[in-house]
Amino acid sequence: MKKIASVFFIASIGGITALGLNHLLKDETANHPLSNYLSSPTPTQYVNMPGATVENSVDFTAAADLTVHSVVNVKTTYSVDYKNQYYYDPFRDFFGQRQPRQQEAPYSTGSGVIISQDGYIVTNNHVIDNGEKIEITLNDKRTYTADVIGKDPTTDLALLKIKETNLPFVAYGNSDNVKVGEWVLAVGNPFNLTSTVTAGIVSAKGRNINLLDNDPTKGLYPIESFIQTDAAVNPGNSGGALVNTKGELVGINSAIASNTGSYTGYSFAIPVNIARKVVADLLEFGEVQRAFIGVSIRDLDSKLAQEKSINELKGVYVNGLTTGGSAEEAGIKEGDVITKIGDVAINKVAELQEQIGRYRPGDKINVTLKRNNQEKILSVILKNKNGNTDVVEKPKIEVVSALGATFEDVNDADKKKLGIENGLRISKLSAGKLLSAGIKEGFIITGVDKKKISSVEDIKSALENKKGGVLIEGVYPNGMRAYYGFGL
Repeated sequence: MKKIASVFFIASIGGITALGLNHLLKDETANHPLSNYLSSPTPTQYVNMPGATVENSVDFTAAADLTVHSVVNVKTTYSVDYKNQYYYDPFRDFFGQRQPRQQEAPYSTGSGVIISQDGYIVTNNHVIDNGEKIEITLNDKRTYTADVIGKDPTTDLALLKIKETNLPFVAYGNSDNVKVGEWVLAVGNPFNLTSTVTAGIVSAKGRNINLLDNDPTKGLYPIESFIQTDAAVNPGNSGGALVNTKGELVGINSAIASNTGSYTGYSFAIPVNIARKVVADLLEFGEVQRAFIGVSIRDLDSKLAQEKSINELKGVYVNGLTTGGSAEEAGIKEGDVITKIGDVAINKVAELQEQIGRYRPGDKINVTLKRNNQEKILSVILKNKNGNTDVVEKPKIEVVSALGATFEDVNDADKKKLGIENGLRISKLSAGKLLSAGIKEGFIITGVDKKKISSVEDIKSALENKKGGVLIEGVYPNGMRAYYGFGL
């Protein structure tokens, strides 16, 4: 009995001690400056925290429904020259879904975004580059052959067109308004799985991942200012839509950072404000009208700021000027720190490139900068790569050279023997469109896109200003008729 009483007494003392300590800890926690955050709050408490705006749930169904029918599958077929080979694609780790070269024509698949009811489609340049034929499959399984309106390797964008009307399309958003932490959806065709929607948040903006070719000798001055997200994207998503929760287009998915070729948490999209300008240029001029400010710039860091006695780490540092360029003529000097283009704040080289990339040569912009820690606003008239404000014309392709053939007339006896009224014989073939299409020497071309052919001038006339696919028809000396298609 004494033993039981002893145990009861010890237990009672322990309980009283625990209650006292608990009360003491509560008092201390209540007086702690971070007391509202030390305990595990309920969802309601989270919302009531200073500065917190956490939604209990996010519904993506409306945004998905608005966009899934406006994203298409893009199948690009390549020349038979690649038969029985593996086609090397520098974007392989970034969405290049190339197929092994077997007996069928090699092809790749990607995605595209319908941006108008009459069939204009935006995709990535690397999805359709060097393609002979481009086939578009809608979400409802209808298929079309697309024409290439234009492409821009410096932004990795291309504009296609199919002959259809009353199509669903995605409305443009504003990529400047996209915030880090904001929910976004990626819509595309990963691994050839159509109409796939994934969700994530914007992880960063203004990313330069050195993906695009930079070769001034070829006129390649890439613009890389990607929106980084953690929405799951994979091979086949390239060229698809990045949309906000309103269903507005804010980016064109373009690349992933991966050492496996599949999604590992980092995906990158071209801001829609860049895409919008590229599309407008291609529609109006057939060529992107690229503006240059004429500066050599670098990101501003604490070491550079200390070295140059710059008192604020905002903006990009002007490291040099192009002689006779827009910046020099406007009075910008080496050592200036550019902080704004128009009303948009600039803190990275990629951000400045993105903003300048939205303008055309001849446009006047206000550049805010700091010189000796004093703010100035200068008016700058932008120029093109040639150092003037003229419109850059689309390079004209010499069609006969592109075909890679030498031609000769067809005599009357051969016409009568083959039962044809007109034609132009291929006497010799070299590397070019005709050889790639599988045409053999001796083939007599009787028509190009249903136009009768009797001379080289007829071919030039048929192909002048031609965009997209070309249909060649004719006959071989043994009487076999044949049809060939290729892209220009």
